[in-house]
Amino acid sequence: MNTVFINSPLGITKIEGDENGITIISVLSEGMVSEEIPENLKEAVNQLRDYFDGKRTDFTLKLNPKGTDFQQTVWKELSNIPFGKTMSYLDLAKKLGDPKVIRAAASANGKNPLWIVVPCHRVIGTDGSLTGYAGGLWRKKWLLEHENPTNQQSLF
Repeated sequence: MNTVFINSPLGITKIEGDENGITIISVLSEGMVSEEIPENLKEAVNQLRDYFDGKRTDFTLKLNPKGTDFQQTVWKELSNIPFGKTMSYLDLAKKLGDPKVIRAAASANGKNPLWIVVPCHRVIGTDGSLTGYAGGLWRKKWLLEHENPTNQQSLF
């Protein structure tokens, strides 16, 4: 298993993976940036940098997250939320086939090991509120604004 730490606008991004795919992408509030990037993580680093630079709206990485079958199903459904769009936790549960699994779906969402690439930040409260984000609500807000910036025209 290889690990690399890179800078991002939201903190230090940790990426772990091997020849079977990327297993973890997470954000840390502090840490040391890696001097070298392992060969099998270079594409993940490049794609994340492109995302933060506004040049990428989707990811084409080989992923290998570890989780239960239910968690895997939730993470797969999260990957279907288009760039710049959001979905409520209730809508997510309905997509999974049962509105009663809303709490389990929210829990699986919170355990997503692939920050940004599996876009758990695109899930919001039914009332449109920014709720429940392991990386901190300020990061969720930043990501949603990054993906759907409000273009305001100047009056002057």
